Amino acid sequence: MQQTRRQVLDALADGPVAGPELATRLDISRAAVWKHVEALREDGFDIESRNNGYVLVDVPEFGGAAVEHQLDASVDIEYHDRIASTNDRARELAADGAEGVCVLADEQTGARGRLDRPWESPAGGVWLSLVYRPDLPPSQVPVYTLAAAVAATAALREVGVSAEIKWPNDILVDGEKLVGILTEMEGEADRVSWVVVGIGINANIDAASVPDHATTVKEQVGDIDRGALTASIIDRLEALRNAPEDVPEAWRELSTTIGQIVRVETPGETVTGEAVGIEFPGTLVVETDDGKRRIAAGDCEHLRPA
Repeated sequence: MQQTRRQVLDALADGPVAGPELATRLDISRAAVWKHVEALREDGFDIESRNNGYVLVDVPEFGGAAVEHQLDASVDIEYHDRIASTNDRARELAADGAEGVCVLADEQTGARGRLDRPWESPAGGVWLSLVYRPDLPPSQVPVYTLAAAVAATAALREVGVSAEIKWPNDILVDGEKLVGILTEMEGEADRVSWVVVGIGINANIDAASVPDHATTVKEQVGDIDRGALTASIIDRLEALRNAPEDVPEAWRELSTTIGQIVRVETPGETVTGEAVGIEFPGTLVVETDDGKRRIAAGDCEHLRPA
């Protein structure tokens, strides 16, 4: 959202304010105030003109302006009612030099998860992809995946969803999948050019619209404010990525994997044992009959509590 428009909206949120007063406060013309108010109305904000000035009556439930209005982080939102894939679009923006941009959609028609598995993305969900340019070597990029899982899980718990993380990045409720995360990157051996973090949440969606062994926020707690949830996730992720050394412990506190007997399929072998820890940037520590094994990537299955 344009900075002046955000200032207009912030001023209206504090109560009735007259156009001339707002023009003086922001050092813009009265005509500019009117244009910003009209643009906000077009974005879905309910702004009334009363005798004592403009009044913000209601904000849209979802969309780019609705999320930006609630954000603390300096992130630009590119919103789509319908798009093939937010990750695909985010990669295009990254290739063009973008940074600090979130591609957000109500519906995706061609989304995918890990290993190019299809991901159902009906209208009513929260489908977003963030573009970053971190000063990290590629080997440390998995910490962004962990941070995204922590941010989404913490935000969901705040609205009453009993979400937990299964290593490395599946977010579950009672064993049913609620959120998928897909991190993609481009770079060289010693530096990252860009990272795209995709987060897909089955939010205000009927349970019948998602696959078996999946659930939705609506099924768990009813419809929620998707704009507020999205802003909360972005703000939490921004804080975590600025303190990457804190991410593993935050992940552990929200994890359902630690303390489980797990079977992890890696590209070269199968590792079975008790998941006992997580290490930076996202390595799972498994206690096996032959000692501790450290696994950087793989498909994890919970067998039973240890």
